[in-house]
Amino acid sequence: MPGVLAKLDADVIVDEPNQLPYGGVHRGREVFVQSILGTMMSHANVAITDAEVFEGSAGVVGTLTGTLTAHTTGEEFPLTMVEIHQVEDGTVRKIDVYTKNPHELAAFYSRAEAGTR
Repeated sequence: MPGVLAKLDADVIVDEPNQLPYGGVHRGREVFVQSILGTMMSHANVAITDAEVFEGSAGVVGTLTGTLTAHTTGEEFPLTMVEIHQVEDGTVRKIDVYTKNPHELAAFYSRAEAGTR
């Protein structure tokens, strides 16, 4: 993770699905760490099981799969994400994030926060 964070522009723009508790457009590396990663990690352990990266002239596309495990209940949720990174001069300027099932992921976070299944 530190290697990824080092490649983010200080003013990186991260656009997450609005349905998620950390959804919306966020600006800045520190905001990304606190608002997005902080919220995700406060609710669940994140285990990435597979990642593929495709590089092209317009940037980098990555697919991530893994499992979230709720801290409160132990519920496991399969995670599938696609991220599109706009890269300039070796620095990530913008990330668009797409999840396979944002409504179900948001419901998982709600259950994790409430401590229910």
